[in-house]
Formats: sequence, structure tokens, C-alpha cells
Amino acid sequence: MKREETEEMKNDPKAFSRLTLIILAITSPSLALAADELNSGDTAWMITATALVLFMTIPGLSLFYAGMVRSKNALSVMMQCFAITCLVTVLWAVYLYTLTFGDDVAGVIGNFGKAFMKGVEIDTVKGTIPESVFSTFQLTFAIITPALIVGAFAERMKFSALLAFIALWVTVVYAPVAHWVWGGGWLGTLGVLDFAGGTVVHINAGIAGLVACLVLGKRRGYPNTPMRPHSLVLTLVGAGMLWVGWFGFNAGSELAADGIAGMAMLVTQCATATAAMTWLLCEWVFHGKPSALGIASGAVAGLVAITPASGFAGPMGSLVIGFAAGLLCYFASVRLKRVVGYDDSLDAFGVHAVGGIVGAILTGVFVDATFGGKGLAEGVTLGAQVWKQAVGVLATLVYDAIATLLILRILDATMGLRVNEEQETEGLDLVLHDEAGYNL
Repeated sequence: MKREETEEMKNDPKAFSRLTLIILAITSPSLALAADELNSGDTAWMITATALVLFMTIPGLSLFYAGMVRSKNALSVMMQCFAITCLVTVLWAVYLYTLTFGDDVAGVIGNFGKAFMKGVEIDTVKGTIPESVFSTFQLTFAIITPALIVGAFAERMKFSALLAFIALWVTVVYAPVAHWVWGGGWLGTLGVLDFAGGTVVHINAGIAGLVACLVLGKRRGYPNTPMRPHSLVLTLVGAGMLWVGWFGFNAGSELAADGIAGMAMLVTQCATATAAMTWLLCEWVFHGKPSALGIASGAVAGLVAITPASGFAGPMGSLVIGFAAGLLCYFASVRLKRVVGYDDSLDAFGVHAVGGIVGAILTGVFVDATFGGKGLAEGVTLGAQVWKQAVGVLATLVYDAIATLLILRILDATMGLRVNEEQETEGLDLVLHDEAGYNL
């Protein structure tokens, strides 16, 4: 560099600063990438992952649930999942996104700075992906969570009451809990680990489902009248779609196409297969024959349990998590429900709440590098992390149960929750929608 140019830079502080930044960027790549910068590979993967997670609700969960109800209610269940997808999307764009991921207010909720998607532009970046993609990806989580609750009260809730309940529940329960964990709230600050939604999605949905089925009461004739699934073919197709879509759910939660996303995919596969085989073997031992419904339910239990641990656990940890989920969810869904006598129609509590709790607690164990996990944060012991996970589980259980109960009681007193006995006997397809799933 010429002496005259050097002297000129000394006299021009801005020019000297630009030169310094260039030198730092060249010699320190990590500094150059410190700011948010769009990565086309990450973006392409996250667009794919977003589509996969939406695919989990429609058609995956819709078919999974529709096959398990009686034929006279098959269409109504699919209608509920479809309507929830539409309703939550509108609410997300208006205010749910900002309540979940807006600037933190007292560790409890986001502010209204991003209401009506304010500031989400074409060139707005979140990490290495467009904020539009980030927001849509998170929207798919907000969609499937309340859709899971449908399984607990299937075949007996009014459609109008369902829409009102979902609108209130995602506002009062889902948005705050998601903010606590992922949006900068108090559970995330505490150090609670939930990579892809074991607490936010599955415990949340499962506990709400249990409260809902208790408030609405049992289906007419339950448990004396046989209420067998009308099409296990549809259920298995839906379960397969959920399994495939779950790779977007778990691996996508890394928000990047990297090694952690790859490991999340591997452990998801391992835990799911292990849980499915465990449930199948439990049925074989206690019932005498393995069933298609059992292996499908076991697979979903494994998917649920590995969700919070998918970015932290290694392959061996995933096998243990899958085994624990298959065993405990089987007993919760088959044995506990019979003993206690509640009518959780499609086992939303037994699979999602129990599986979510198993996964959340075991995340605190298998994150440890000793078990092949990602490793605990500096200064955090295994016992301390398990305790943090327990706090996250307990906080979600208590808040969700109380808030859900209040919402349901208010709606029951003002508009009524349940169809009458004659309507329930005829079936919700014809009564609520004037249509039938099958015209035979």
C-alpha cells in the first residue's frame, strides 16, 4: 500500500474502520458470520421441513384419528383437523406469532411488536433463514398441538364449541408456554431443554386432552358398547405419514442443515422403531396377539418421546427413550385408562402427555456426553438438568390443566360443549356437517 494512501486513511477514520473490518473478516471467519446472514442451503431445508410438519396434520393426523373413530364420525374428525389448520393460521398471522416470539415481557409472554406480521419482510432474516420461513415453520407447530387434543374428546363435541375452545386455548395456553421455552421466557432462561416440542407440544396437548375428556364426560355407551376403529388401514396410513413428517418436526428444529439435524433424524428413527416394537411385544405378552393399532400407537409414542431429546441425545440414548415410551405409554393407554375409567377416545393423554413427560425427563439424562449425548452446559450437573426438566414438566402440567379447565367451564356455561344424546347416536358427520364419510 502506498504511503500516501496510508496517510489518507489515518486522516479518514471511516476508511480506516472499513479496512479494519475487512481484515478481521478475512482472518476471523467466525466474526464474519456472527451476524444473521441468509444461507440458501438452510433455507431450502427449512422450507422442506415446514411442508413436512404441515403434512403431519393434514393429512397425517387427520387420517390417523379418522381411522380410529366409528364410521359415522370419520369425516367430522378430519373436518376438525382441517378447520384447526385454517383457524390457527389466521390467528398466528394476527397476534399469536408476536405473543410467542415477540420481545419478552417479564419472562411470560411476547409483546405486540410483531402483530399482523409487522416487520416480517422479504429480506428479514432469522439466523440463517428468512423470518417468513421461521414463522411458517413455527406456525405448523401451533397447528398440530391443538389438533392433537381432538383425539381426547372425539365423537362428542360441538363444532362451534371446538372452534371457540381452540381459539382461546392457543391464545391462553399454547402461546405463553411456547414463549416460556422457545421465545426467551423463564423456562428457557432456567435452562429447560425442549428441542422440538416435548413440553410445548405434547405435554401441553395431552394434559389439555385429559381435562377436556373429563369435563365432557364419556361417550354414550362407553365402555360397555364396542367402539372399535372403523378403518385401521387409514390409521396405519396416517401413522406412516406422521412418521415421515416427524423428520421435519425434529430435524427441522435445528433451523439449519447441519450435523445436529442429521443426528436428530437418526435418533428419531431409532426411538420410533424401538417404541413400536416394545408396544407390540407388550400386547403379545398381555393380550396374546400383536395388533396393527398397537404398533401404530407405539410408533407415535416413540416419536413423541424423542421429540424433546432429538437435538441432544445420541443413538444409544434414543433406544432407551424409545423403550421407556413404548412400555409406559402402553400401560397408560391400555391399563391405566381401564382402571381409572376416563374416556380418552384416541389416547391423546396416554400417548402424548405420558410420552412427552418420559421424553422431557430423559432428555435431562441422555444429553450428558457420558451417554453419547451433546453434553451438558458448563457447570451443569446431570442431577441439576433432570431437576430443571422436572420443573418444566410440572409448570406446564399445572398451568395447562388450570387454564384448560377454566376455558372449558366458561364455554360450557355460555354455549355448551357437547352434542345431545340423539345427535351423538346419529353421528357427527350428518348432524354437524350434513355429510357422510362414506356413501354406501
